[in-house]
Amino acid sequence: MALSRVLLPVLALGGAVLLVTQTIDIRADAQAAASNGRRASAPNAVTGEGLPNPAPNVTRNWGQLPAGRKWGTTAGIDIDPADGNVWAYERCGAGTAGGGPVDCDNTPLDPIFKFDRKTGAVLANFGKGVMVTPHGIAVDKQGNVWIADFSGNKAGTKGHQVHKFSPKGEKLLSLGIAGKPGNADGQFNQPNDVVVGPDGSIYVADGHDAQGMTTPAAVSEGLKRGATSRISKFSSDGKFIKSWGGIGVRHGEFRTPHALVFDSRGRLWVADRGNHRIEIFDQNGTYLESRYTFGRPSGLFIKGDTVYVIDSESGPYNHPNWRDGVRIGPVGEDRVTGFIPPFDRDDRVYQGTAGEGVAVDADGNVYAAEGPNSITQAGGAFTKYSVKP
Repeated sequence: MALSRVLLPVLALGGAVLLVTQTIDIRADAQAAASNGRRASAPNAVTGEGLPNPAPNVTRNWGQLPAGRKWGTTAGIDIDPADGNVWAYERCGAGTAGGGPVDCDNTPLDPIFKFDRKTGAVLANFGKGVMVTPHGIAVDKQGNVWIADFSGNKAGTKGHQVHKFSPKGEKLLSLGIAGKPGNADGQFNQPNDVVVGPDGSIYVADGHDAQGMTTPAAVSEGLKRGATSRISKFSSDGKFIKSWGGIGVRHGEFRTPHALVFDSRGRLWVADRGNHRIEIFDQNGTYLESRYTFGRPSGLFIKGDTVYVIDSESGPYNHPNWRDGVRIGPVGEDRVTGFIPPFDRDDRVYQGTAGEGVAVDADGNVYAAEGPNSITQAGGAFTKYSVKP
């Protein structure tokens, strides 16, 4: 009897210990599984993994192509502030970004389009005979359309300018010296983009070559031949005010300021593509802050408190590991909260390719302007990413 009374409590204690041990093991396994799950789905701004796609429905070759035309490359797209429709351009059938056998000088087609944002129907089409290679586009509060003409023609009579058109296509103003690239005040050498500030002042991002300057010697050589990488500011009637920036990596310097946009606080955002960052300035050119988590930015669009940044160029040899696509985040933080993935491209394994320009309509649908790196994969000059099927 004494032995039985001793054994029973001991056996009970052993069972309790075993039960507690099993419970601890189960809890540990569950915690480990949860931890692994968190690691697997943690948002990654570099690859886009684990980030939500707010506009997952893809329409390739969006926009109606006029009869007898073939889509060329583009880099610019914007939203009309009055009616919400889409303004964009294409390069008169050219498959390059300038300097190729086809441009808007030797192929005189109307490069500027206005599309119905819901149907893709052409609402306006103009700009014939004015420019060589359109590169940037902006629509101001009055609905005027601004275009940066990136390259010059062989005759030296067109290009390296910025043009302002009325909504009906009348040319209202031109900045720069037609066909004459240079770095003097008021002159351009490969202008990339243009935007109109809150007070009507005009800002131009000038200089495309610097993104390929990857050594001090290359920068020195570029400066000697007159290459630029700067922002120029003009009054609303086109008078030169000031320039800032130059080729370099310091804040306030650029290696190809590829796109411009203003936020609701009146700050100027610059896509500093060659330096893989966004630089933010006040309207006088004072540097404020930077963003580094949005890839190698080609295009910018701000809708409310959200910034959309499209990366068309990250590749194995200029920005390894970074996946192309549209990164989305809050204006007030250097943080990516959404990602629209790219098209596959064989020579950019794991990275893919996406457009150069980006715009977002009132419903949150995202539009991409396809450049020479992506037009083949996209199937046309424009792609629409819709919130709803």
